[in-house]
Amino acid sequence: MSKGAKLCGVTQSAASQHVQEVERRLGAPLLDRAKRPLELTPAGKLYADFCRDVMRQEDEFQLALERLKQEVESTVHVASIYSVGLSEMSRLSEEFSASHPTARLEVEYMRPDKVYAAVSGGQADLGLVSYPQSSREIAAIPWRDEEMRLAMAPTHALAGRQLVLAADLAGIDFIGFDEDLSIRREIDRFLRVRGVTVHMVMHFDNIQMIKEAVALGSGVSILPARSMQAEIERGRLVAVGLEAPGLVRPVGIVHRRRKKFNRAAQAFLELLLPGGAEKARLAG
Repeated sequence: MSKGAKLCGVTQSAASQHVQEVERRLGAPLLDRAKRPLELTPAGKLYADFCRDVMRQEDEFQLALERLKQEVESTVHVASIYSVGLSEMSRLSEEFSASHPTARLEVEYMRPDKVYAAVSGGQADLGLVSYPQSSREIAAIPWRDEEMRLAMAPTHALAGRQLVLAADLAGIDFIGFDEDLSIRREIDRFLRVRGVTVHMVMHFDNIQMIKEAVALGSGVSILPARSMQAEIERGRLVAVGLEAPGLVRPVGIVHRRRKKFNRAAQAFLELLLPGGAEKARLAG
């Protein structure tokens, strides 16, 4: 009893009182006090085995919890609009895995409003969006500006041009973005300032669908040149420059203000742009 009390950092009297309290609660003696040295009663042996099992399970729980914490710490959740994610994530994922082999990158592609909702709600550590906007909850970090070009099928009449003037687009069959998207409003403004009206034949909420419609010859569109590289290399699309000053699409990284990034998220930010973690701190 004296040794047990010392190991637990209590007095022998306190240890004895605790054992007696347990015996009262269980309704059975745990120690045979008639023998010297003290021996465990059958109930005491049963209770000792139970305590050992509890302590073993606690150790297993702590180990499992630590593994879970390390797994969470080594995962970065990214929400991205389709055009940025599909064109970039394969390369970024390879680079991230090479430099941080124990970390994991999880990317989900969605509409811009859903990206902001995922970041605001904590489902995503970072969001990749075009025309990034800050708010009371969201901080935006500029990433890059993407040149916009006129996209068309290789058989289109304008495909051989080096440069297209806004006037060349008057009345042309045009495939645009949905009206609620920022990129649609910017393209409309670009045309309106130049007094040009196009013939909108269809519209979609993502670049991939627009590229497919353009490749099939349904009309032309204005898209980020970066997003068309694969189709241009396969000979499915042609991209022609617009009159200066042309259009650019700003792309940025959004995150929740005052968010504490885990190690994986900090590393991914540094991959996207040097000094990313510090820029996030300043933006938030």
